[in-house]
Amino acid sequence: MSATVEAPLRSSAPPGPLRSERLRALIRHDLPASIVVFLVALPLSLGIAVASGAPIAAGLIAAVVGGIVVGVLGGAPLQVSGPAAGLTVVVAESITQFGWKTTCLITVAAGLLQIVFGLSRVARAALAIAPVVVHAMLAGIGVTIALQQVHVLLGGSSHSSAAENIRELPGQLLDLQGDDFAIGLVVIAIMLAWRWAPERLRMIPGPLVAVVVGTLLSLVLPGDPARLAIDGSLFDAIGLPNLPHGDWATVAMMVLTIALIASVESLLSAVAVDKMHTGSRTDFDRELIGQGSANVVSGLLGGLPVTGVIVRSATNVRAGARTRASAIMHGVWLLVFSVALVGLVEQIPKSALAGLLIVVGVQLVKIGHIRLARRTGDLAVYTVTILAVVFTNLLEGVLIGLALAFALLLWRVVRVSVHAAPIGETGRWLVGVDGTCTFLALPKLSSTLAKVPAGTEVIVELSVDFLDHAACEALQDWARQHESNGGTVEFAEMGTARMALVLDGPPRRGKARGPLEEVLAPWRDRGAHAITAGVAAYHRAHAHVVRPHLDELRDGQDPDSLFLTCADSRIVPNVITHSGPGDLFTIRNVGNLVPADGADVSTEAALEFAVGKLGVRSVVVCGHSGCGAMQALLDGGALPPGSGLSGWLAHAHPSLDRYRAGHPVAVAAAAAGYDEAAQLSMVNVAVQLETLAAHPLVRSAVRDRGLVVSGMYFDIATARVLSVTTTAIAQITDIDRVALAGQD
Repeated sequence: MSATVEAPLRSSAPPGPLRSERLRALIRHDLPASIVVFLVALPLSLGIAVASGAPIAAGLIAAVVGGIVVGVLGGAPLQVSGPAAGLTVVVAESITQFGWKTTCLITVAAGLLQIVFGLSRVARAALAIAPVVVHAMLAGIGVTIALQQVHVLLGGSSHSSAAENIRELPGQLLDLQGDDFAIGLVVIAIMLAWRWAPERLRMIPGPLVAVVVGTLLSLVLPGDPARLAIDGSLFDAIGLPNLPHGDWATVAMMVLTIALIASVESLLSAVAVDKMHTGSRTDFDRELIGQGSANVVSGLLGGLPVTGVIVRSATNVRAGARTRASAIMHGVWLLVFSVALVGLVEQIPKSALAGLLIVVGVQLVKIGHIRLARRTGDLAVYTVTILAVVFTNLLEGVLIGLALAFALLLWRVVRVSVHAAPIGETGRWLVGVDGTCTFLALPKLSSTLAKVPAGTEVIVELSVDFLDHAACEALQDWARQHESNGGTVEFAEMGTARMALVLDGPPRRGKARGPLEEVLAPWRDRGAHAITAGVAAYHRAHAHVVRPHLDELRDGQDPDSLFLTCADSRIVPNVITHSGPGDLFTIRNVGNLVPADGADVSTEAALEFAVGKLGVRSVVVCGHSGCGAMQALLDGGALPPGSGLSGWLAHAHPSLDRYRAGHPVAVAAAAAGYDEAAQLSMVNVAVQLETLAAHPLVRSAVRDRGLVVSGMYFDIATARVLSVTTTAIAQITDIDRVALAGQD
């Protein structure tokens, strides 16, 4: 009775315990993580405001709004948002062109556009941008930031363009301000060396330590380094945006640029963060709505544009955050700091933030991305995009990069490789056509085919995934002409596109075929001409592939193994052993039997020839599931007495007797869930192995030259092969793994 009462009580009680558990998890995990992220976000937000040319308070406003608004509304629970280095170049350009207040209006409009993106459910489309362009865009932004901040580090001020920053750098070096330079170098050194600090010390964010040390150093060094200036409190910086004075087209383009870059950066950051934890995945459309809402609020309050930031998000995950509460609380801490400790911010020297931003900018150029671009053949796209972003502007640079990436993709898709060469000293020629064969390939195709001498035997190997009518017609016309001059042409179609289908409709990519369809596709409904059709398909697609190998075997054979298996049509020895012509000397009979004492002359002759004459290195007996011979043995009187099949299966009676006596292999097979026929098939393999082991010729070969005798069982339904010994069964994959480990 008590148990009956307790169950409902437990099921109705969770709200209280759940709330307390959530509170404990929040205090234990999210609260500490929020403090760590706050300490990382504070100096970065200030630095990004400086790099953008915006009011210092704008960076703090954006950080607060990004943390709280996106934390509440966003679709990526562990992503942390705020002002990001990826938008500094665009924001700086907008401020230069339109002023700060109009830039705030542009931020609001970009946020509204992001909300439209989210409501339209097109968020995933932003992920279709070539990653190499995104990587290069971020690298270009990093280079631009570093070029700007080098001047601040040296005690001067940055210029409006990268070219001007480079041009004025020698003069700035001659006018070096020692105190600013020393502070900046210390910040850079701490940032770079922090990864090697003791683990406990690294719990404190490196950027915070660098800025604090730089600020303290500025208070003791002689000189008067330039410091941050905030006019009034954070609330004094809040103000409504202004409408632009004309040039609405340029404003609209700036809105689109900020919306697209902020969206793409947020979504890519969310994808990266999802890979770092095992919690809930990102709702991309909701994330765009959250980011857009934050940009609307930030722009209305006088803040910078907001986006998902991978540095803060990664810190959040590594610090142990479990829910979105961490991002929200980090925004609250930023708000408290900005209101209560604004005087502390004004003690930070600009050169300290310049050093911080130089490191952040350089870290946007990732060696891993450059190596990846080189390996994938996209290094040209990466390089051109970086240069275009640095020396034009962000939007033009990205568009140039995308155009080049698309051109490269188009070239890769439509290109075709055509080559012709003689095959050794045979007098035959091989023409290879690889790729996408269209009318665009006709010049290369015709010039290559013209190299083939008249009257020769030619194999045309077509490894194409697309073949249009023009290219097919050109190949057929050339073949007819070549044959009319006394030559021969054999088409070997290796790719997915087929010449026979070209006239059936518009050109289309062929269906990808695996080994079964390409080489071993069942005949199915080919009728009386099935073998003839199969031979024709073999000549058309595969004869030329095996021809060189068979040519080496024309004077003799040297098989590795004698493979004795059932005559069942479903067993294809070369497929289940992944072997080729000349590897297996095969014996097939009903029930894969080795009659004792040489009772079957045919099997005895094959065994003598393979082991005694050819010197095979192993002998394999392979049974299979669904074996009719084994089922006939179990059924007893199913076969008419005196029939040939009944007489042959008499050789398998020892296997049936051993099975009924509880053979260890039968016990193991039963434990593994195999039915009676399968158990008998495995026992039969084990018994045939014992018969072979007693055979004088086999016994002598085992003793004298290490002949290996083994058994297998092929499960047709699962297409898996088991190893069978005289006492046990095992998965071949396990044996394979051990063998591979031994080779390593």
